[in-house]
Amino acid sequence: AQKSPRMRGLARPALRARWCRRLWALPARAAAASPSPPAGASPGSGALNPFDRRLKRKQKNWAALQAEPAKCDYLREEVGGRIADRVFDVARTFPLALDVGSGRGYIAQHLTKETVEKLIQVDIAENALKNAVESEIPTVRVVADEEFLPFKEDTFDLVVSSLSLHWVNDLPKAFKEIHQVLKPDGVFIGAMFGGDTLYELRCSLQLAELEREGGFSPHVSPFTAVADLGHLLARAGFNTLTVDTDEIQVNYPGLFEVMEDLQGMGESNCSWNRKPLLHRETMLAAAAIYQEMYGNGDGSVPATFQIYYMIGWKYHESQAKPAQRGSATVSFGDLAKIEGLLKRGKK
Repeated sequence: AQKSPRMRGLARPALRARWCRRLWALPARAAAASPSPPAGASPGSGALNPFDRRLKRKQKNWAALQAEPAKCDYLREEVGGRIADRVFDVARTFPLALDVGSGRGYIAQHLTKETVEKLIQVDIAENALKNAVESEIPTVRVVADEEFLPFKEDTFDLVVSSLSLHWVNDLPKAFKEIHQVLKPDGVFIGAMFGGDTLYELRCSLQLAELEREGGFSPHVSPFTAVADLGHLLARAGFNTLTVDTDEIQVNYPGLFEVMEDLQGMGESNCSWNRKPLLHRETMLAAAAIYQEMYGNGDGSVPATFQIYYMIGWKYHESQAKPAQRGSATVSFGDLAKIEGLLKRGKK
């Protein structure tokens, strides 16, 4: 099933603005890392490895160590709450659950021990796990890669994931790993960024680079299309699928504040083909284009985050099954007669 998108607004907390000369700037030590991949993982090795996972770990660790990391967690907390709402919609208690790419525990803080009795949180960033938000659920934290889950088959009753899987290099493999660790009749409930995320920032930077430098490089990482998501889940073995889209729009003072918050979220670009530096003139031009093309009446600028929500179940013989083709006893054509029958009944 696929649902139509909804647009919702989200307020950005007031943050101290500072000048950012580098798009999605990294801390000094992380920025010093070469964008060239190591041997055996070159960007030319194919589209299966578009991201530098070691750099992504550094970015998330750096974000988790900031003095007030919660200031940039508003989007993750909002989506984490919506994931929790979908967990509550399943009328059962889950003895053991897994949070893949948990970060600082944005889903766990919204869950209750009556719904989830025990939770295991997994993330590649150890600092995010050390600084996790407190939860009433008994929790075990494990440092591991989302692409290589260190758990036995048929272990968990529930697997959740919020805004993490868009950074994995092999999404089909990650879905298969999740399906494998689920028990039969277990459910996976997840959320990830969609293809229209940050389209305002992407367009502004491309136009500014074309104008000032005669060409442009990708500054926003590639995202999965919603049309492909259902197919990937089905290939991994999930059934009774539901995929729906939502859009959250956050207003910022300007382009530099958008980039500052992305850095604070640990969402800096880690594509192998990224361009780590932009000229000052290009950045100023991009900020002006952003304001001119998308600016609000109050002087702020919007940033759109498209969210894909997905639900998939692991097969069990107790689950409802579709009837065999041709076994129906009533035709859809007969539905048109119902209105006439109802009118006659009222008379």
